[in-house]
Amino acid sequence: MTTMTKQSAPPLLLAGAIAGPLYVGIGTIEAIVRDGFDIRRHSLSILANGTGGWIHSTMMVVTGLLTVVGALALRRAGLQSRWAVGGILVYGAGVAAAGLMRADPADGFPIGTPAGVPDSVSWHGFGHLIAGFIGFIGLIVACLVLSRRFARQNERGWSRFSLVTGVLYFLSLVGLSAGAGSTVGNLGFTVAVILGWTWLTLLMLHARTEEVR
Repeated sequence: MTTMTKQSAPPLLLAGAIAGPLYVGIGTIEAIVRDGFDIRRHSLSILANGTGGWIHSTMMVVTGLLTVVGALALRRAGLQSRWAVGGILVYGAGVAAAGLMRADPADGFPIGTPAGVPDSVSWHGFGHLIAGFIGFIGLIVACLVLSRRFARQNERGWSRFSLVTGVLYFLSLVGLSAGAGSTVGNLGFTVAVILGWTWLTLLMLHARTEEVR
């Protein structure tokens, strides 16, 4: 790895680190100000519907692409694990692709939508689910792989943080699939999403000052 390549990594890592705060921050504001939205019943993805829905879609595409940039920057900064870099790349691409394919309206949102789960799924709604699922698996893989690598480097705090993030994300994904629309499932998945973005942001910032191999 050349010196020039290493020197280009920190600004790109910062771009990757911005993705999490943008996603969580904009998503939180939308959840508060959009009429009819209830985080206990609705997934953030359906905010792409209705007036102002383009904001959520654009946010997903932008934060997904920033995550892809961050993953490539991790490689430049010295991360040699193809599984870890590839997992984060897949996650970023999945978020961006899910942003391009709008989730279907559901359970009363936007206002006027029938209550409950839709009777059918549109092509873009199905594509959104598949893209998101693949992306989530990528993040889980990256977390678990890096947990092992950090353990070998005796960075126990980062190893545990990575392990907890990966396991919680997996469990929340299973819980969401098993209890679609339930309060516990939605809130659990929301916590996992926030934790996942927090892990990614701190990982990018960590790699700016410490070599992650």
